Amino acid sequence: MQAATDQQADHLQGGAPLSGARLVPILAGGGTRLPAHVGVLRTLDELGVISTHLVGVSGGSIVAGLRAAGWSTEAMQELATSVDFRRFRELDLWQLLFRGGLSSGDGFEHWMDRQLDGARFEDLALDLHVVATDVLSGEPVIFDRARAPRMRVAQAIRCSMGIPLLFAYKEYEGRLLIDGSILAEEALRQDWANDGTPLCSFRLRARPGGTRSRRHLPLPDYLQALIRTFMTSLSHEFVQDAFWNATVIIDTNDISPLEFGLGPEVKHELYRLGYETTRTILPLKMARYGV
Repeated sequence: MQAATDQQADHLQGGAPLSGARLVPILAGGGTRLPAHVGVLRTLDELGVISTHLVGVSGGSIVAGLRAAGWSTEAMQELATSVDFRRFRELDLWQLLFRGGLSSGDGFEHWMDRQLDGARFEDLALDLHVVATDVLSGEPVIFDRARAPRMRVAQAIRCSMGIPLLFAYKEYEGRLLIDGSILAEEALRQDWANDGTPLCSFRLRARPGGTRSRRHLPLPDYLQALIRTFMTSLSHEFVQDAFWNATVIIDTNDISPLEFGLGPEVKHELYRLGYETTRTILPLKMARYGV
């Protein structure tokens, strides 16, 4: 984490957040590393800077959805620590051949719906925006109170988590929806609150790497390794200079987006990384750039 923190803090002057400042957080990607986003929200709560709008993309949409439904960061951290992500991983070749992913994602969607008590966008306390990608057009598809008030939030989150080869795409109104993280960065940079409230994107980044001790992998393990490499590479996508001042990178060391077997200690470490990086970097960026 220190290298990423040093890089972001370079040439910034310290200072407290601007008085009365508000921002729209974009919780971008993350996969199973969602405790890091919980740590981000904990810092944002302590700084008192969250507006009434939240943007969630892929794994980040889980945390954003829970927060918009009224969950505290303590309750989210307890949930993230206790849940075994392996319960959502399937190995169904039929799904892979005909739906583009080894897992249907239905089990996850039902679980998420229970956590949200079946909430629809119109029921939420905050304005949540969930972003997916239409694989046919390559364009973003946004779900929120204005566009889909009666849609179940869990369904929208599932749409944003269609990781190619792993989670099957989700059909919705003639679109084939997959992971929102595949979008270019500029697709997420819009006036979400419609009043000029500044944005800040929180992105998780892992070091490239993996298991090299095995020369041959069974097909399911090979596919997961392939997807892990793809998602890790995606997290290293270049951040344009225009967006750097409103981006906080959280270095998750060697923890990739697809580590389904994370233990409590690793989850607590992810939470710490999200919390401490945001606590260190965000006030500096707000003081200098007013993000």
